[in-house]
Amino acid sequence: MKILHILSQRPDSTGSGYYIQNIIGQAEKAGHENYLLAGLPHGETTAFNRAEGTSMDFVRFGGGDLDYAIPGMSDVMPYTSSRFNDLTEAQINSYEHVFSRKIGEAAQAFQPDIIHSHHLWLATAVARSVLPGTPMVCSCHSTDLRQFIQCRHLRDRVLFPCRLIDRILSLSGDQTRQIADLYDISRERIDLVGAGFNAGLFTRGDKPVPPPVMMLYAGKLSFAKGVDLLLECCAGLSDLPLHLHLAGSGTGDEEARCLDLAQRLGTGVTVHGRLQQEQLARLMSRCHLFILPSFFEGLPLVLLEALVSGCRLIATDLPGCRELLAGADAGLAELLRLPALERVDRPFQRDREQIRADLAEVIEKMVRRILQEPSANQAEIDRLISAFTWDAVFARIETSYQKAMAAKIS
Repeated sequence: MKILHILSQRPDSTGSGYYIQNIIGQAEKAGHENYLLAGLPHGETTAFNRAEGTSMDFVRFGGGDLDYAIPGMSDVMPYTSSRFNDLTEAQINSYEHVFSRKIGEAAQAFQPDIIHSHHLWLATAVARSVLPGTPMVCSCHSTDLRQFIQCRHLRDRVLFPCRLIDRILSLSGDQTRQIADLYDISRERIDLVGAGFNAGLFTRGDKPVPPPVMMLYAGKLSFAKGVDLLLECCAGLSDLPLHLHLAGSGTGDEEARCLDLAQRLGTGVTVHGRLQQEQLARLMSRCHLFILPSFFEGLPLVLLEALVSGCRLIATDLPGCRELLAGADAGLAELLRLPALERVDRPFQRDREQIRADLAEVIEKMVRRILQEPSANQAEIDRLISAFTWDAVFARIETSYQKAMAAKIS
């Protein structure tokens, strides 16, 4: 097949970027021809380089096609970005116009058999409107659902075109329910395909003998991810034989606040900044414990990567995390109670002290456990990750491609 892949953001950053990289890699391996249309800042190149098997074109932001920074599917991105909520109507109109033109040019040049778009949001809606006769699937990544909830004024631009997509690909059962409820799309057209990890990159390594216990956070430095609360919590755990590795980047005041809190921890933390996947894999293989104290996630790939790297896990009791870790031995993973949320990804100020106390309790429990038994249960890890290789995920996606193409024929 000839597959046109569409992503409105950078293809070399964030979960959806890594997802599309792996999908294209699997599609190449299966013998499909690929064309990627993605967002990129004007004058920059992408670290995602599949030029040997994939044609690429970009919508250029901050100059070139559009004069503002890439609107992030998250309000805080690991690179310079704008927010959909802050764009004027003229900017939204120009966004849709440029994506319409670029998608039309890509289709004319490539003549795709199928479109695989990412995020149930504006660029996907434009693609469905521009190419109504081409079979189309769309991967939901949960951040699109958050934008749908937050940006009520943009819903009418998204709803009708997205309802015309042939197959929607979800990461989890809970996400399937949300898609059906928010977009009024029949569950019969939503395929649960999940997400995967790169088995050739993330592997279990030789971990240093504790103490100290090496704990890792990897992701955006933002309040929605709970990074500020994690760092405040660690300040009260100075007597614990624990060293925190902080990997990732953010923007603006939230990143500055996180880095200031990290600096106050002194030698108790190593700040790595933004890491390429190869660098992150090496770091993960040396860590004993991975923590994701986030308030909003779909099916976080990073938990899979940490598991296959031999890490024990601490994560918030979000539906995607709970679904991924269903039945996991308590010695391998602990889920933090999710507090009431003031916004879709932000707890109430009044609950911050309790969240820090809950974090401290579960971190201390895990550290004591690792000191007693440093190695995580490999048989339990193998059981949990068996359905999440990219080979398995792409096999399910190919089935969705066939369903989408059959729907157009019928």
